[in-house]
Amino acid sequence: QVQLVESGGGLVQAGGSLRLSCAASGRAFSNYVMGWFRQAPGKERAFVAAITSNGGNTYYADSVKGRFTISRDNAKNTVYLQMNSLKPEDTAVYYCAATSTLTAMSNPSTFASWGQGTQVTVSS
Repeated sequence: QVQLVESGGGLVQAGGSLRLSCAASGRAFSNYVMGWFRQAPGKERAFVAAITSNGGNTYYADSVKGRFTISRDNAKNTVYLQMNSLKPEDTAVYYCAATSTLTAMSNPSTFASWGQGTQVTVSS
């Protein structure tokens, strides 16, 4: 498995931007599909975005499409989530995750490795 550590969360005003990073260590990062999920208080963990192992394909939840961008740098073993035009409803703990499968990427149970999460708070 791969070990994941997120960073870049914080407090931002509505309309602002943040970039989350997820650094990976362990087995070959470039073999994994990477995803970002988020969990707000009292809610289930929800899919945000995913990117295939070579970065050729990306997938987004409808709620973030056009505002968030997922990318990866396999030379740096890092995946990013650029978040623009943030809204108060984006407030959550954000997690990155890794999977070796190409199916059901929006399902958290597909992902075997998880980071510890980073808090994002968007004030109105």
